[in-house]
Amino acid sequence: MYRTSASRLKALKGHAGNRLLTRFASSSAVATKSSSSGGFFSWLTGGRSSSLPPLQVPLQGVTLPPPLPDHVETESLAGCEGSGSYRWQCDSLSFEGAIGYTYDALKTYVPQMVELLIDCARNPVFLDWEINEQLLKVKAEITEASNNPSSLLVEAIHSVGYSGALANSLLASESAIGRLDSSILEEFVAGNYTAPRMVLAASGVEHDELLKFAEPLLSDIPSVPRPEEPKSVYVGGDYRCQADSGDRLVPRLTFLLLYGQKTHFALAFEAPGGLIKEKEAMILTVLQILMGGGGSFSVGGPGKGMLSRLYRRVLNQYPQIHAFTAFNTSYTNTGLFGIEAATGSDFVLKAIDIAVTELIAVATPGEVDQVELDRAKQSTKSAILMNLESRMVASEDIGRQIFTLGNRKPVEHFLKIVDEVSLKDIASIAKKLISSPLTMASHGDIVRVPS
Repeated sequence: MYRTSASRLKALKGHAGNRLLTRFASSSAVATKSSSSGGFFSWLTGGRSSSLPPLQVPLQGVTLPPPLPDHVETESLAGCEGSGSYRWQCDSLSFEGAIGYTYDALKTYVPQMVELLIDCARNPVFLDWEINEQLLKVKAEITEASNNPSSLLVEAIHSVGYSGALANSLLASESAIGRLDSSILEEFVAGNYTAPRMVLAASGVEHDELLKFAEPLLSDIPSVPRPEEPKSVYVGGDYRCQADSGDRLVPRLTFLLLYGQKTHFALAFEAPGGLIKEKEAMILTVLQILMGGGGSFSVGGPGKGMLSRLYRRVLNQYPQIHAFTAFNTSYTNTGLFGIEAATGSDFVLKAIDIAVTELIAVATPGEVDQVELDRAKQSTKSAILMNLESRMVASEDIGRQIFTLGNRKPVEHFLKIVDEVSLKDIASIAKKLISSPLTMASHGDIVRVPS
């Protein structure tokens, strides 16, 4: 066999280009036609090979994708999806209260994109082995989130801060995960993927063109009344969890020598109105960027917010504080705004006092100057525009606005609101925040956390 293989390899090297293409074509036929011979490897070891056309001729039963129009140049089409590459991307994502399916490709493939995307959403197939594979990943993600104090604080301020739907945990219990199977997933899709709950959004394609392809595929979805959204009422509360404060990335003994016991805490207040009150929502976004914050150690380039108030007034002044940042979470009719921090347990009382002082300061007229506000407004506009540079993000934004506001408003509308934010607006919204009941959550060494 060795001699046979060697002689055939020698003969192969002397073959012309077209003959070589033929041999490789026969190897491709293995995967597409079961009656073909062993292909290139079979021929190399002395087997027989069937006569197949070269690569430039399509094999029988193989359909090639439609060719691009003549004279199409990269980025020459207005709003061309995937310009600059031939990479196709199909993915699904989930966020608070919604699931999204996204597709990114060249503009010439809009019909195929729409058909495949709608087919994925309307006709899913749940195979047992795929479900089991994903359940393992979900369990690993939940385990990781359960060991992350920051994730636990987010869960905690919602569970004690609200009564109703927003108090429900995003982390499924192990027993709930164990009950999931194909029948439950099929029931979920049938009950939730209804016409009033679905939005098809696109970026880089004309509305009429999108409608032409989508309407035949969606017109048969039965129109059912949109269910009433569950209510959530902000009540405030206190959550405490005594836990090991060691860092998983640092050996336990080393961590204690460097930092001592660690405490994570969050102070949150209700941001009434939520996303439907556009002006207040944008003022809160500016306020969050104005306060800023982050970790005591940061790597990377510019844009870390190191000129923000919490960096200058807290992180640069108190080395005992490891992280100190403002957060803003918005929903349709409500939201949360506050400060999350991590510090040594012996400094937690002082750190909480500092957080309260900073929140009171931005609510006091004259404490924030115009230079700080202008910097925060420019950073807000920059963040909005940079996010919308991605067509994937732009299409998701369209869908979210349709769900929340009932229509899509141009980016210029929101940039104008940002430009109109004044020092008086900042003080007024901050005062309204701290007038609501306090929600506090703490995790780690909580012995010194005040009541």
